Amino acid sequence: MMRQMIIASLLLAVPLIRTSAQADPNFYIFLCFGQSNMEGAARPEAEDLQSPGSRFLLMPAVDYPDAKPARKMGEWCEAIPPLCRPNTGLTPVDYFGRTMIETLPEHIRVGVIHVAIGGIRIEGFMPDQIAEYAKTAPGWMIPMLAAYGNNPYERLVTLAKKAQKDGVIKGVLMHQGESNTGDPQWADKVQQVYDHLLGDLQLKPEEVPLLAGEVVQANGEGQCIAMNRQIDELPKTLHTSCVISSTGCSNGPDKLHFDAAGYRELGRRYGEKMLSLLGYIPRTPFAVSNDAVTAETTIPGNEFPKVDSERRAYFRVNAPEANRVQVDICGKKYDMRRNEQGLWCAVTDPLVVGFHYYFIHIGGQNFIDPATETFFGCCRQAGGIEIPEGQEGDYYRPQQGTPRGHVRSLYYYAKSTEEWRHAMVYTPAEYEKGKKRYPVLYLQHGMGEDETGWSKQGRMQHIMDNLIASGEAVPMIVVMESGDVKAPFQGGDNRQGFSEYGATFYKVMMNDLIPYIDTQFRTLTDRDHRAMAGLSWGGHQTFDIVLSNMDKFAWMGAFSGAIFGLNVREAYDGVFTRSEAFNRQIHYLFLSCGSEENFGTETLAKNLRDSGINVDYYVSPGTHHEWLTWRRSFRQFVPHLFKK
Repeated sequence: MMRQMIIASLLLAVPLIRTSAQADPNFYIFLCFGQSNMEGAARPEAEDLQSPGSRFLLMPAVDYPDAKPARKMGEWCEAIPPLCRPNTGLTPVDYFGRTMIETLPEHIRVGVIHVAIGGIRIEGFMPDQIAEYAKTAPGWMIPMLAAYGNNPYERLVTLAKKAQKDGVIKGVLMHQGESNTGDPQWADKVQQVYDHLLGDLQLKPEEVPLLAGEVVQANGEGQCIAMNRQIDELPKTLHTSCVISSTGCSNGPDKLHFDAAGYRELGRRYGEKMLSLLGYIPRTPFAVSNDAVTAETTIPGNEFPKVDSERRAYFRVNAPEANRVQVDICGKKYDMRRNEQGLWCAVTDPLVVGFHYYFIHIGGQNFIDPATETFFGCCRQAGGIEIPEGQEGDYYRPQQGTPRGHVRSLYYYAKSTEEWRHAMVYTPAEYEKGKKRYPVLYLQHGMGEDETGWSKQGRMQHIMDNLIASGEAVPMIVVMESGDVKAPFQGGDNRQGFSEYGATFYKVMMNDLIPYIDTQFRTLTDRDHRAMAGLSWGGHQTFDIVLSNMDKFAWMGAFSGAIFGLNVREAYDGVFTRSEAFNRQIHYLFLSCGSEENFGTETLAKNLRDSGINVDYYVSPGTHHEWLTWRRSFRQFVPHLFKK
């Protein structure tokens, strides 16, 4: 299987191009040795087999005759797994190198020499003991030793000397100890190996630190976890050494070896430590930009989520017993990183401005970030984050000095469905002060959302307050109901006028909701003072309800309306073929969409116009099927209502 992975990669060996005998000071070389966890015991996954490019190179310590193309011992090639020997697995060195080149300047390359043998004791790397050790090695280890000429230390040094002609050795990476658990002389023996390396390669200890990784912890059940006490004390003996914590690094079922995710995390920690020793700040999710501020959707008392000036979002979640955590936002899942206290962190790519749902993914399930406000979307409660616009977004923000309306939460009984139902109702600021009656807009959300969407995600009330205060919109009541589309799409016949999904709402609206609103609020009850609009499936419902009840409505709008394949000659009993009558009855028809979505709205508007229907069409620049599109659409739509 590993051979197939190498063949599938189709990567050519990358020669180190040097025309001079002088070593390149910008080619950083690292010596890597140890036993099975350095060798790599987890099968690489698809993400691991993507080449890191020509800045991360491997000088193989053995031949890879079956690789395509073949790898030759001592010849630089791109560092894709397996790095140790053919048929070995993912190793911490893979993500050590990848982490290094993510942060180091573009002109700096990283090269590794990798010698490791599963189960080998530290004596197997001690020059004065390796010959005797090889004589008593277990049978299963003999082929591994033979691959290195029965002297892994000599192979490491021989290749290191060759590599010094090309670059500069900057450090040593070690992962060993499981086979020496309880050996009180282990630290002294590591010191001897390190001293021999420095002497044979003429290196200075202050310029070549040794990084030693802890062994598998497995939540306190690691098979060799007792060895970590000795590893942690190594700097007391070897003063230029640093310990790499394995806390939180996930492991395989044997509780001896890391799994692929564990190797990635441990490798990143090796890389981050080496970068810091070299004077670089690692580009890790824990490095939060100085200009990042707590998101406005974050629950007070929490520091994260945060958003920086480049519109990157930072998330932190406390999940000390989880093995893998991801944040799922804007169609992409980001692996979160865990620190030693069990705190997981991630930073996203720059996000587009506006509101976005997101989830924390743990163990195959989506969870809500406990630090964020919740919003009903995706057919369930979800986390959400606002990526702020600049001043152009002030139209949906509350403005100081602007009179504020109210959003009321109310329950009413629907005889049509014999149930209590919930609605949200906006009344303008002036509503409380007199006996005036007001026109009504019935405003629907989209599939998988609910009646709270327009007031929470959509900021409807702030848009209304600002438009009324500026004189652009007449004061009106806005009613928002669930529309019976909170559950996932059910399929069935959903042609215009024949809808099954959400159709139970149609009779509720006409027989229960409108009469209830007209009796409980001071409304103008004639058709000229009643409008309906909706986003996505709410736009579909708007077409179904209004065009089947034109004696009750005179204004309508669909924002990214799910109005697919509308036949303008036949839909709704041919209402669009009677354009003069339609234009007299519907005082204003508004259609909109985001420039980056493909909902067919432009074609719909054209077909209606070609049929003589008056249509106002708006495109939100740079937005997709999202709340920013619908905020902008609402802001464009409302000023036209109830003015004819």
